[in-house]
Amino acid sequence: MSAKSSFVVALDVGGTSMKGGLVSESGAVLLSERRPTPREESPEAVVAAISGFIAHLAGSGEGVPAGVGLAVPGLVSDNSAVYAANLGWRDVPATDFTTLDIPVMLGHDVRTGGLAESILGAGRGVSDFLFLPIGTGIAGASIVHGEPYGGSAGWAGEIGHTPVFPDGEECACGQFGCLETYASAASVGRRYSERAGVEGAKAEQVVSSDDPIAIEVWDEAVEALSLALATYTLLLDPSLIVLGGGLAEAGPALFDPVRTRLVKRLAFRDAPPLVPAALGVDAGMLGAALLGWRAAGRPELGPEWTVDVRSAPMVS
Repeated sequence: MSAKSSFVVALDVGGTSMKGGLVSESGAVLLSERRPTPREESPEAVVAAISGFIAHLAGSGEGVPAGVGLAVPGLVSDNSAVYAANLGWRDVPATDFTTLDIPVMLGHDVRTGGLAESILGAGRGVSDFLFLPIGTGIAGASIVHGEPYGGSAGWAGEIGHTPVFPDGEECACGQFGCLETYASAASVGRRYSERAGVEGAKAEQVVSSDDPIAIEVWDEAVEALSLALATYTLLLDPSLIVLGGGLAEAGPALFDPVRTRLVKRLAFRDAPPLVPAALGVDAGMLGAALLGWRAAGRPELGPEWTVDVRSAPMVS
């Protein structure tokens, strides 16, 4: 590796943890680490933690990073973290996230993951598809002509807050019957706990249980997801639907019934293929690496990469 500008710093910021790394021009992941996100302290503490993590990663490489790519939640532009409810910040310039004098590019966390799946993962070679990670919440990335579509103001992809059951349960967002209220991993566990009178149930327990209440809760989650995907398909005609996030690890227990119901709901047209994401929890960090190289003026990098990332331990 040459002594200067042969790598970028890539950081994927989540509400619970941050995953960062150094990625070379060839796509080699030179370093990968995790740190907790101190969101319970203050927005300023989160920004400081991100800056410190970037400095640590940059100092772990040989030479000066060519750029920084940063995937963050909320409303995002290329040069500003406009708003993130979970992290509490508003209008944070990209330059506030690092003390290093190198180019920085921000991206929405899910759209950045979608960019990685488009160039490096399950959507490689597919022009138009939906990337839908299902975890604590649900948000999607519409990939159009190979690039994530942000919409007029950066709010595109909030499929988790589309109403699937308009007279249904109230969502944390204030609307009723949102997809996220029924089909996110957090909601599956919560809804089972409420109905069964237990505490702290997890989605994976519900998926694998033969308890009638668990079966009912899971059936409603599958129904909600199939409704949302049918609507998306009819509006945007994707070539592919890529499901990721923790709930996608349910495998056939998720994919088989959703695929069957999606086919039934699209009576006059074929359903798009439904496939698992290829990059898993590494999608956001790898997408951030692509942003880092774009910030450095190297947008052509990525299509020839062969990625091999090993999950890193949490660093306090």
